[in-house]
Amino acid sequence: MITTLLMVATILFLALQLEEKLNVPSPLGLILLSFFAHYGFQQVPVLTGDAEHFAILVIFLLPILLISDSLEVKVADLKTHLWSLLYLTVVSVILSVLMALAIADWLFADYALSTAAVVVLFAMVLATDPVSVVSIFGKFELPHRLKILAEGESLLNDATALIVFVFVGLYALGGGELSTFYVLEVSAEVMLGSVVTGMAVGLLGLLAMKSTHNRIAEIMVLILTGYGAFELAEHFYVLLNLLGGHSHLHLSGILAVIFATITVNHVMTRSIEHEDRRIEQDQSALQQEARQRDASSNVIGNVLLRLRATIEERDRHLRSKEDVQLLAVVANTLLFVAMAEMIDLALLWHYKTEILVMFAATTVIRGAMMGLFAAIANRTEKMTDIGVRWWSVLTFAGIKGGLSIVMLTMIPAAFPHLEMFKAVVIGVIMLSTFLYSGALLAIIGSNRRKFSAEKLAENTHH
Repeated sequence: MITTLLMVATILFLALQLEEKLNVPSPLGLILLSFFAHYGFQQVPVLTGDAEHFAILVIFLLPILLISDSLEVKVADLKTHLWSLLYLTVVSVILSVLMALAIADWLFADYALSTAAVVVLFAMVLATDPVSVVSIFGKFELPHRLKILAEGESLLNDATALIVFVFVGLYALGGGELSTFYVLEVSAEVMLGSVVTGMAVGLLGLLAMKSTHNRIAEIMVLILTGYGAFELAEHFYVLLNLLGGHSHLHLSGILAVIFATITVNHVMTRSIEHEDRRIEQDQSALQQEARQRDASSNVIGNVLLRLRATIEERDRHLRSKEDVQLLAVVANTLLFVAMAEMIDLALLWHYKTEILVMFAATTVIRGAMMGLFAAIANRTEKMTDIGVRWWSVLTFAGIKGGLSIVMLTMIPAAFPHLEMFKAVVIGVIMLSTFLYSGALLAIIGSNRRKFSAEKLAENTHH
């Protein structure tokens, strides 16, 4: 156990050094160092040894990653970019699956995949990784609107991909009959139920948050809120059965965590903004009192006490967010170490053609979806205009992550193409991590001045 701790801490330290000294994005550094460590120690697993245990680890760590990313989301941004995010996180996923169905026979002619199998396969590689995108974007001065679109999509589209995978793909794979009414009904039911559940748990978290002024306790409330929302959504049918219902309703834990955290963060942010205004008012009052010859020491003392309390409360909220981000960094390191342990290079090489075909297909489909988004957005006042540079960034922001491997473990063991699906999904994750990240660094780096100018113009306009 101590060896594992030393390995994880060393990998994280070296990855952060590579990021600081050589501008290597931390996800790339983590996965490279994890591979070196794994094969350097004669391929001995220190965390997981197979996909099933890796999936358990991902499910355990996923909520803290979602909590950290959701703390950066503002309700005002969601309202401003509602239609754009709706397209990126829902419409584009659905259109991508439909496009995949249209070309699947050509891509995988030798496998004769059923409609259900195609939906399952492509849903797994449509889920993106917010950690990698945020890490890369953090290195550059980018327009706020572009960051909201890319980071918001990478955070929210996981829920849509998972809903398509479970309630459409796996349902049909198990013999369920698909219909337009069924798809619309279950999608609306799961999405609405997950959002309401998340917000309800978030409100409970806020009540607990108001009961403490301890920073550690505040962090625990954030963790309890996120994990509580995830667990309640994933086992919502248990609650219904306890209340006398007979249902197997399964909600989206991902969506519940996101909206529970956004609910808590929204109130916390408003509190911080209110505290900032109080600080300004108290400073102004203090200056006015100091100018008066007969300034009352009691008045000045009261203002100073209130000012100190306000600053302490604001700093506590900000430090709590930083501590959660630290936990997320450690969790992400554990995921990359575990991923390196479970990847079978021989299996990937055996299915190298299928992996390359799938990677090329998903890249083309994503580029087409972002192109359609640009065409629609540039003609709609309620959506953000998209130029060629923004289109290229959004296209390569589709880096895949560990959630795809979680989906792999949900496929029935008797499925005949399971081995090929495992190789393809893991291979696409690896290729997108390296090639998409490299493309993003090249695109943003070569247009650094233009993006900085856009951000400056955005701030000036605001």
